[in-house]
Amino acid sequence: MPPNSPFERPRRQIEREFGVPVPGEIVPPESWTQTAVKKLPPPGPLDFKEMFGREAPVMLDIGCGNGRSTLASAVWRPGIDHLSSDVLPVVIRYATRRANQRGLTNVRFAVIGGRELLADYIAPQSIAEIHVYHPQPYYEASQVHRRLITPEFLALAHRSLVPEGLFILQTDNPGYWKYMQQVVPLFFNWTPHPDRWPDSPKGRTRREIIAIKQSLPVFRGSGRPRSDVSPDEALRLAVTLPPPTFDADRKLRALDRMERESDS
Repeated sequence: MPPNSPFERPRRQIEREFGVPVPGEIVPPESWTQTAVKKLPPPGPLDFKEMFGREAPVMLDIGCGNGRSTLASAVWRPGIDHLSSDVLPVVIRYATRRANQRGLTNVRFAVIGGRELLADYIAPQSIAEIHVYHPQPYYEASQVHRRLITPEFLALAHRSLVPEGLFILQTDNPGYWKYMQQVVPLFFNWTPHPDRWPDSPKGRTRREIIAIKQSLPVFRGSGRPRSDVSPDEALRLAVTLPPPTFDADRKLRALDRMERESDS
């Protein structure tokens, strides 16, 4: 068949990261979408019907990084809308570009912290799923207060989810995982998952892909809001519990550096 024949099948545009395909095919530019939330409205419950142009279950991907986990869910589950957030504008730019190039309409990305998102913008019992992959452990003592998985955050996640909503946590930091195992079951019916996620055995996120390639353990778990704990009780409970003051594993700094350099 001669080059550029009208009967020639177009080459699939597949992006790879550390040898693992990024979910979704890159579509022609005329089919690209706009997935960035350039400016959040004043604090108040977000109108997801207005944001996505339809009524559908909503998943939050908090600390989404470069968007790999969001893309996978959005591509494979088109009936779910996805709002993904991160505090770093640079990674949101990566994530937005990838979603735009795949022509996704069920994704939005915003620059905002996870606690602020839940506290200021999410109505009670309005979210179907909350996913948090590899929250930053913050190694320096002066930064410990920035750790995401605190009792307050867990109470806000409990309040935000529908009664049978899904909460997923994942980390490669043993100290963080030990803390999660102690406090998360107070808010959620919690189940650790010792094996890789069957939908993404090579890793749902870039961080997980790197950890697997380095033969490092990855800790995973999921839960649903405890029905015997009301949202108000969860918030009252949160103030009585200790913050995440574990000693972060400094050996994982090399993994952090490898991940950052892949963005450069």
